Amino acid sequence: MRILVIGGVRSGKSAHAEGMLRAAPGVMYVAPGRPADGSDPGWDARVAQHKSRRPSSWATVETTDLPEALVNSPGPVLIDCLGTWLVALMDDGQLWNAPPAQSRAAVDRHLDALCDALTGMPDVVVVTNEVGLGVVPAHRSGVVFRDLLGIVNQRVAAVSEEVRMVIAGRVLRL
Repeated sequence: MRILVIGGVRSGKSAHAEGMLRAAPGVMYVAPGRPADGSDPGWDARVAQHKSRRPSSWATVETTDLPEALVNSPGPVLIDCLGTWLVALMDDGQLWNAPPAQSRAAVDRHLDALCDALTGMPDVVVVTNEVGLGVVPAHRSGVVFRDLLGIVNQRVAAVSEEVRMVIAGRVLRL
């Protein structure tokens, strides 16, 4: 099944997604965020925590080319998470201050390819952040990110067979 797991920061969404595939053989864990590199101890600690929870039999791929990772996976895939993927796309494309139409068009190109690849996958769990339930961001970059991630989440949900929302460690099937 194609399942989207959505939730806020520290909601338990990643642990839930990992638990869904824990018993599956040959899982590929795709990390589309920046790798731990020593420049941000807080980020490095999060990456280490995620790695410590995963079974040693899982392969880890660090890439923003999600369609390529999906195509090359011989088995189930866990992508964690679309929020870090979007940040990487926005950084690479210098989209933080671009006009909204330009940012949207650039993200849509990547999103079209991702949704096409997801549609062909029998077993994939995708984790993403819910950013539309909180406060309105004070800065333009936060508004741009929130709006684009909302679009990403809607599109991926549309090609998913199930969406689960995690709030305070509790899972709601939508």
